[in-house]
Parts: sequence; structure tokens; C-alpha cells
Amino acid sequence: MAEPFDGSFSGFDDDGPTTIFVPDRAVKSEQRPNRQPRYHVILWDSDEHTFDYVEGMLRELFGYIQEECYKIALSVDEDGRATVFTTTKEHAELKRDQIHAYGKDHSESSEGSMWSTIEPEE
Repeated sequence: MAEPFDGSFSGFDDDGPTTIFVPDRAVKSEQRPNRQPRYHVILWDSDEHTFDYVEGMLRELFGYIQEECYKIALSVDEDGRATVFTTTKEHAELKRDQIHAYGKDHSESSEGSMWSTIEPEE
């Protein structure tokens, strides 16, 4: 009966015995690629901005459908904040900056864009 292969080969050449080692290149199943940490984009409540403004901004910046926009706007209004997106840190920073740059609501009381922050996903 043959012995299992141990990753080496023994033989002879003109100079005597020779051993050749073959590297083990098998990928272990428990190895997983590293995943970048994820961050939430948080939208904060503002009395200066209407539901229409929030819904329009969310549709334009995040591509959400009207029903999703309404749920987020309602959550911001009732809870004071809502998570609008979860992604990598760099992408979250971009989306936060887009919210800040979106512009003011067309209502008279609006002085600027809504406030947004990012925080690590737990």
C-alpha cells in the first residue's frame, strides 16, 4: 500500500540523494478576505426642512423609491435621526458630504442643508 504524499519527493541524481519540497498552496477554508469596516450615514432632524425636501434629497442622492423615502423622513421626524445608508467609511463620508452640499429647502425658514454624520456599524 502506498503512503500518503507528504509534500516532498526523494530521488537520486548523479551527485547522490535529492529531496525536492513542493510548497503547500492550498487555501484554507477558514481564511476569508478582510472586509472593510462599515459606517452608517445618519440624517438628523431639522424643523427647517419639509418632508418633500427630505424625500427629494433621498431619491436624488441615494436612489430610494418614494415609499422608502417617506419611511426614512418619518423616522427622522419621530426619532430625531435615521440611518439612511451603511457602507465603507470613504463612501459614507462622500454621502454625508453630499447631504451637506444638497442645498436649502425652499421653505422660508430653511437656512441650509440638513445635518448628517457618520458612525461605525456595531
